[in-house]
Amino acid sequence: MLGQCISMVLPQVVGYKLTGVVSSYATSTDVVLTITKHLRQVGVVGKFVEFFGPGVAQLSIADRATISNMCPEYGATVGYFPVDDMSIKYLRQTGREAGSVEMIEKYLRAVGMFRDYSNSEQDPAFSQILELDLSTVVPSLSGPKRPHDRVSVSDMKTDFSQCLQNKVGFKGFQIPADKHGASAPFSYEGKDYTLKHGSVVISAITSCTNTSNPSVMLGAGLLAKKACERGLSVAPYIKTSLSPGSGVVTYYLKESGVIPYLEQLGFHLVGYGCMTCIGNSGPLPEAVTTAVEQADLVAVGVLSGNRNFEGRINPHTRANYLTSPPLCIAYAIAGTVLIDFEKEPLGVDSSGSPVFLKDIWPTRAELQEVERQYVVPAMFRDTYSKITESNSSWNELEAPDSQLYPWDPKSTYIKSPPFFDGMTQDPPAVRDVEKAAVLLNLGDSVTTDHISPAGSISRTSPAARYLSSRGMTPREFNSYGARRGNDSVMARGTFANIRLVNKFMSKPGPKTLHFPSGESMDVFDAAERYRSEGRPLIVLAGKDYGSGSSRDWAAKGPWMLGVKAVVAESFERIHRSNLVGMGILPLQFTDGATTETLRLTGKEFYSVQVPPQLKPGQLLTVKTDSGVSVEVRCRIDTDVELTYYQHGGILNYMVRKMSK
Repeated sequence: MLGQCISMVLPQVVGYKLTGVVSSYATSTDVVLTITKHLRQVGVVGKFVEFFGPGVAQLSIADRATISNMCPEYGATVGYFPVDDMSIKYLRQTGREAGSVEMIEKYLRAVGMFRDYSNSEQDPAFSQILELDLSTVVPSLSGPKRPHDRVSVSDMKTDFSQCLQNKVGFKGFQIPADKHGASAPFSYEGKDYTLKHGSVVISAITSCTNTSNPSVMLGAGLLAKKACERGLSVAPYIKTSLSPGSGVVTYYLKESGVIPYLEQLGFHLVGYGCMTCIGNSGPLPEAVTTAVEQADLVAVGVLSGNRNFEGRINPHTRANYLTSPPLCIAYAIAGTVLIDFEKEPLGVDSSGSPVFLKDIWPTRAELQEVERQYVVPAMFRDTYSKITESNSSWNELEAPDSQLYPWDPKSTYIKSPPFFDGMTQDPPAVRDVEKAAVLLNLGDSVTTDHISPAGSISRTSPAARYLSSRGMTPREFNSYGARRGNDSVMARGTFANIRLVNKFMSKPGPKTLHFPSGESMDVFDAAERYRSEGRPLIVLAGKDYGSGSSRDWAAKGPWMLGVKAVVAESFERIHRSNLVGMGILPLQFTDGATTETLRLTGKEFYSVQVPPQLKPGQLLTVKTDSGVSVEVRCRIDTDVELTYYQHGGILNYMVRKMSK
C-alpha cells in the first residue's frame, strides 16, 4: 500500500499433493479444515505452500480460494494454486470479456505458468511434499477455541463432552463433574426453554470466502428447503444470520428460490462483509445471557467463518466451532452440538417420524444442477456494473475537497493518530531497552485476536470509560472495528480480550499487575502508570505469538501502550513483521529456552542491549535485575526490516522518505 517491496527470507516451498475425489457428504469447508489441521501439525510458518496433483482439478476456484484464505490459520506465508483450465472457466463464468480471457490464457501458457494438474511431468521440485486423499475427508468442525483443532462430526458429541472435563486449555473448560448436567430454564417470546452445556445460541452463515462459494451456499439453501418441507424449525432464541461475501450470492440464492426457506429458519440477510465472524453479532437475548451466566454454561456458537479464537465471536459463547454453511443450519435445528447425526434425528416431521440429517442432505448431483442453472455470467456482470451505485447511504456522504484532511476534534470515530508526534527529520540513534517492566506474561498461541481490539466494547472497560467521558451511552459504543480510526479507543482496547490468559492473574481477562506495587489493574491503566513513571515495557510470550489474521492494531496497540520489545519462544510470520513495522523489537528465545526453564516470573525488570550496528538475526543479551542473563535472537530478519526499525517503523520511514 505504501509502495514498498515486501522483504522476507527465501522460503521453503512445501508441495501439498491432492488426490482422489471429495465424497458426496463432505464439502469444501471440510477439506479446508482437514488441510488446516494437517499443515499446522507439520509446521509451515514462514513457508510457501503450493497445491498440486490430480485432486486439485476436482476443486472449484471458490474451493481453492477457501483453502488459500485459511493460510494465516495454518501459518504459511502463501497458499498457492497455479492457474489451470478451471481458472479460465471461472473468468468466463464471472462475466469477464472474451478477449481478455483469451489474452490471459495465451500469456500464462507462453511464460510456463499454466498448469495441467493431471500431468505429473509438470510438477515442480519442492522442499517437502505432503499428501491428502480427498476421499478420506469427512464432515468436520474445528474448535472449540482454535481453527486447526478439527473434529469429525461423528466424534463431535464425545469430543465436546471430553472438552467439558479437560483442564482449561485449547480443548478444555474444566467443568466439575457434578456440573456437567447443569441446566438453566428460561422464557423467551412466551415459551419455555432450557439451556445446557453444548446448547447452540449463535448460528451464523458468515465470512467472506466461505460465503462466496456457490457449492456450500446453495447446499445450505437446499438443506434449508428440505428441512422446512419436513416441518423442522430453529428455536427463536438462537441468533441466526446470513451474511454473504458478495452481492452475487444473494442473486443466485434468490434465483434458485431458496431464500424463503433460509428465512423461515431464521437465516435472514443481515448485510455483507465481516459480521459474526469478527464479533459483530450484537448481543444475545437478555434471557439467554442470564441463563448462561447463572448456570455457568459452556454455550456454543457455530459459524462458517475461518477464525474462532477465544472472545472473538461473542462474550457468552465460550465454545465456538467453524463448520460448513449446511452444518450451521443442521446444528441450529438440533439446538446443541451434543448430537450424533448418524444415530440421532434432528427432529420429527409433522407425522411424528424422525428426520435424520442424511434425509435432508442435498446430493452432489442436485447441487451441480442448481449451480449450473443459476450461477451464470449475467448475474456477475449485473452485480458488478451497479457496485458503485447500489448503496445510497455511501453515495450521499459528503467528501471535503482539501489537500489536508480536516480533522474533527469532536469526532469519536476518527482522530489524528499520534504516530508522528515528536518525529524528527532524521531517525534517532537506536537505543537500548533499559529496566523495562513486563506488561503481560503470556503463554502459547496468543493470537492477534487476544492482542488487537476486536468485537464489542465491554461496559466496564477503559474504552467504555473513555467514550462515556465523551458523552456516549452504552448503546452508542458500537464495536472496536467501527472505531478503528480512533487511537484513544483502540489503545484502551489492546489486550482487552476477555479470554486473555496472563500468568500474573488467577483467572482470564484483560487485567495485569503493576510492579513493583503488585496492584491489579486494567492493562491500559497499568501501561499509563508505567508511562508516567518513565518505564518502558516488554511482553513475555510462548510459542506462535501473534497467530491469526494480520491485524495492524495488534502491532499499533502495543506501540501505543509503550511496548518496546516482545520476547517469545516463536512468532507467527505476519505479526512479527508488523511488530518491526511499528518499531517494536521481536526477540526469540534460543536453544529451547522458555520463561519456565529460565525461572523468570515476569516480575523482574529487563534490559536489552541493542548495538548501534544491529544486524538481522543477531544474537542479543537480555538481563534482569534479578541477575539472569539470557541470549536471544533478534527476529528482524532482513535489511529492509532493519531500516524500518531504525526509523521507528515503516510509517516514519515513509514520511521521512517522502519529505526528502
